Amino acid sequence: MTHVAIIGAYGSAGVAVAQSLADEAVDLTLVDDGEPGGGLCILRGCMPSKEVLSAAAHRFQARHDDRLSGVPEVNLDRVVETKDVHISNFAKHRREAVHRLAKRENVEFIHDTATLLGDRVVEVGDRTIEPDYLVIATGSTVNVPDIEGIDEVDFWTSDDVLDTPSLPDSGIVMGFGVIGLELAPYLSECGVSVTVIEHDARPLDDAPAEYGDWILDLYRNQFDIEILTHTHEQSVEQTAEGVRLTVERDGEEEIIEADDLFVFTGRRPNVDGLGLENTSLTVERGWVSETMQAVEDERTYVVGDANDKEPLLHVAKEQGFKAAENILADRAGEPVEAYENYRHLVVFSGLGVYPYARVGHTEKSAREAGFDPITVTREASSDGVFKTKNHPEGTASLVCARDGTVLGYQGLHYHADVMAKTMQVVVANEMDVRTLPDRAYHPTTPEILDGLFRAAKDDL
Repeated sequence: MTHVAIIGAYGSAGVAVAQSLADEAVDLTLVDDGEPGGGLCILRGCMPSKEVLSAAAHRFQARHDDRLSGVPEVNLDRVVETKDVHISNFAKHRREAVHRLAKRENVEFIHDTATLLGDRVVEVGDRTIEPDYLVIATGSTVNVPDIEGIDEVDFWTSDDVLDTPSLPDSGIVMGFGVIGLELAPYLSECGVSVTVIEHDARPLDDAPAEYGDWILDLYRNQFDIEILTHTHEQSVEQTAEGVRLTVERDGEEEIIEADDLFVFTGRRPNVDGLGLENTSLTVERGWVSETMQAVEDERTYVVGDANDKEPLLHVAKEQGFKAAENILADRAGEPVEAYENYRHLVVFSGLGVYPYARVGHTEKSAREAGFDPITVTREASSDGVFKTKNHPEGTASLVCARDGTVLGYQGLHYHADVMAKTMQVVVANEMDVRTLPDRAYHPTTPEILDGLFRAAKDDL
C-alpha cells in the first residue's frame, strides 16, 4: 500500500490529513514529539489567547458601562490557572483523537522527533522510514525581527504573555498585526502603560482604510494605548531601568523607554532542526505551491503554518484536507488541484468586543479581481440592537458584483465575528443579494445585515 508519513501529527493541519487518509488504502505513520502535545492553536494560539482576552473584556465592558459602579481588577493568577485547566483538557482531547487513529491496523503513531536525512527519508528514534509521500505540518514559531541589540534584550513574546501571572507597569509593543491587535488591549486592561510601534499609517493592511483608522481611535481613546504610526525600529538596548528603543519616526530619530519590550512581530515556519538542509527543500517565499506540494519535491506536502502562506486555524485544516485529496489523486495518476481560499478571517481586536471580520473580497480586492463592485456601508450606531448592548460603535461593508452576487463582507463592531459565520455561507455559495430576505436574517444582530442587504438592492 501507499505509505504516507505526517510530521506534526498533533496539529490541526496534520490531524486533518490523517483523518482524511485513515479510511483509504494507505499506511499512515504519524510522528509528533509534542510534550504533552496538542497542536499550536490549542497550546499557544487562538484558544489560550481567547481565554485570557475574555477576562480583560469583562473588565473593559464593566468600566465602559456607566450604569455600573466600580471597576473590577483582572486577577492574572486566576486567568492563567483557568486557561491552563481548559487548555489541558482541549489538548488531551486532541491527543486522544490521534491515539484512536493509531489503533487502526494501517496507522502507527510515533511519539518522537523526526529528522530528514534526504528527500522523504525520515529518521525517527532508531528507525529510518522512506514513505511514498511526506506531509510536513510542524506549525510555526515566534518570528524575532532582525534589529540591532535584540539578542541582548529579555523581551516578551505572546507565549510569555499567555502564561504570566505578573506584568510590568509599562511596555513597548513591536508588531501591530493580528497578535498585537489582540494582545495590546489585554496588556492595557491589565494595567500596563502600552506604546505600540506601527510602521504604516494604520493597522489592518488588507482592510479598507477607514477600518484601520477606526482601530486607531478605539485603541487610543478607549484603551489609552499610545500608537506611533510611520515609525520604524532602529535598535534596542537593555538598561538598568528597563529597555530603550531607538526609532525613526517621520524622518526623525526618537528614543522610547519602558520597563519591558513585547515582540508581537508574527510567526515563521517551525522547521528549525527538521533537517531540511539534507533535502532539496529551501524555505523561502513560494517554496510551497497552491497544491500544497513543495516546489522542489512534489511528493512532499507542507500544510498549515509551516508553509508560510496564511497562519489561520481554519486555513490549516482546509489545506490538510486538500493535501490528502491531492495525495490520493496523484497516487491514482490524476491531476492535483490548487487549494482555493476565499479570504475569511476574524481578528479579536478590542478584546473581542470589537472584532474585525472579513469574508471574501473588499472593494479593492474585488476590483483587482476584475469586478466593477458595488459597496455599501452601514454604521453600527444606526441600529438599536447595538445601543441596547451598550456598544453602538463600529461599521460594516457589503461588496457585491453588478449581477447581485455577494462578493464580500467586512465588519468591525460588536458581534462581527458571529456575523461572519452567516456571511461565509452567503459568500461561499455566491448568493444573489436580491434573493436574500429583508428581515431577521441573523438572530443575534439582524439589523446591520438587513440594512446592508437593502442598501445593496437599492443600488442594483
